Amino acid sequence: MCEPVKVMIKPTPISGFPEWLPAQRLIEQRYIDTIRRVYELYGYTSLETSAVEKVSVLKAKGEVDKEIYAIGRLQGEPQAEWEMALHFDLTVPFARYVGQNYGNLHFPFKRYQIQKVWRGERPQEGRFREFYQADIDVIAEDALPLQFDAEMPAIIHEVFQKLGIRAQIRVNNRKLLKGYYSACQIPDEQLTAVLREADKLEKIGESGVEKSLRQLGLAEATIAKCLTLSKIKGDRNAVLSQLKDLKSELPDGDNSQLFAQGISELEFIARELDYIPSENLIFDLGIVRGLDYYTGTIYETCLPDYPTLGSICSGGRYDNLASEFINRKLPGVGISIGLSRLLAHLFKCGAENSQRQCPTEYLITWPEEALRPACLQIARYLRQHGIAAEVYHEPQSLKKQVRYADRRGIPQVIFPHLWTPEEQTVEVKNLADGTQKTVQLSSLVNS
Repeated sequence: MCEPVKVMIKPTPISGFPEWLPAQRLIEQRYIDTIRRVYELYGYTSLETSAVEKVSVLKAKGEVDKEIYAIGRLQGEPQAEWEMALHFDLTVPFARYVGQNYGNLHFPFKRYQIQKVWRGERPQEGRFREFYQADIDVIAEDALPLQFDAEMPAIIHEVFQKLGIRAQIRVNNRKLLKGYYSACQIPDEQLTAVLREADKLEKIGESGVEKSLRQLGLAEATIAKCLTLSKIKGDRNAVLSQLKDLKSELPDGDNSQLFAQGISELEFIARELDYIPSENLIFDLGIVRGLDYYTGTIYETCLPDYPTLGSICSGGRYDNLASEFINRKLPGVGISIGLSRLLAHLFKCGAENSQRQCPTEYLITWPEEALRPACLQIARYLRQHGIAAEVYHEPQSLKKQVRYADRRGIPQVIFPHLWTPEEQTVEVKNLADGTQKTVQLSSLVNS
C-alpha cells in the first residue's frame, strides 16, 4: 500500500505583519529598552492592557476610521456582529482602563505602554497591520497642569537624542485653530471638516487644500485666512510674535479669548523648553491632528534626515477621553512613537544594521573534552557578573569555532587552555581587529 504523498505548506509572509531577522530584532529590543528607560526617568509606570477589547469600547470615541480585526472562536458559530476585536491603538484602551480602575489609581496617573496594535488596513510601505507603538500619557482629575504639555516634547527629545536620531518636534494648539476659524465665521458644524482638510496641507499642497475648502462652501476670503494661519511655522519666538499680530486683528469675543489662551499655552511651552535647540522644536500652525478628541496642545515629530518618512511620533491634550467609561472629568495629554514604522524605514535605508545575531559578548571555545569544566566555570563567572557568554556546543577545531562566533556577530572569543581555578587566566581574541591578549578573567568584568 502506497503512503500518501505529504503536501508541504509553503512558508510565505503575511502582508503587513513584519517579522525581523535576529539582528534586526536585537536592534528593536535596544530601541524598546531605550524608550522605556527614558519614560521611567520621568516617573512613568509601565502598563499593559489586553490585546482584545469590546468593539463598543473601540468605537467609544467616535466612528472608527480604521478597519478593526474582529475575533471569534475558530469553531464558533458565524456571527453577524462581533463582540470583541484587537485594539487598533493604545489610547482608547488606556481610557477604558482608567475608568475601570479609577478607585485604585493615584492622580495624576503617569503611564507608558509599549505594545503591539492591529489595524486591518491595506498594507503599504511604512503602514502595517501589526506594529509596535510606544505610548506615554498622563491623566488627572478635573484639571491637568500645563507642565505636562511641556513634558511630552522634553521626553521625546531625550528619547531621540539617546537613539542618536535627529528629530524635529512640531507643536501647535487646537485652541488657536478653533478660536481663529470660528472668528472667521466658520460654523461649528463645519469646523471638524475644515480642520481635517487643513491637516492635509503637507500632503496635497496649498492648491489642494484650497480646492477642498471650496467644496465645503467656504468663501475665498475665508479660505485665504485659513491658509494664512496654516502657513505660520518656524522659530518659537517668531511664531508667537505673528500670532499676537493675528490676535490684534480678531474681533473681541469668546473666539478671540480662546485664541489668546492658545497663545498663552504655547508661550508656557516655549519657556519650559527653552533649552531645546530651535531646529529640534518648532511651532507649526499647519499641524492639526485628525482625531476629534484633541482640545489643546498637539504634537507631530518628523526626522529631517528621513524626509519621506513623515510624522513618526504624535499626540496631544484631551479633556474627556475617559468620559465614556466614567462620570468624571479626567483630562490628559499623551504622545506615541510609531516604533515599527520607524524601524522599517531605518532598516530599508541602511541607517540601522548590525552583524550581531545574538546578545552574546564572549564565545568560550571548547577545544577538547578535558577542558569542558573550565569552559563552564568561565561562562558561569561571566554570567554572574551580567555578561552574556556561551560555550561552544561541541569540541571542534578552533577555526570552526571562531568562524561560528564571527558569523553570529559575537565580538570576542575566549580560549580556555591557560585557565586554572588558582590562576584564572584566559586568552581573548577581538574579532573586529584580530588582536589577542592574555588576561585575568576578572579584568573582563571590570573593563
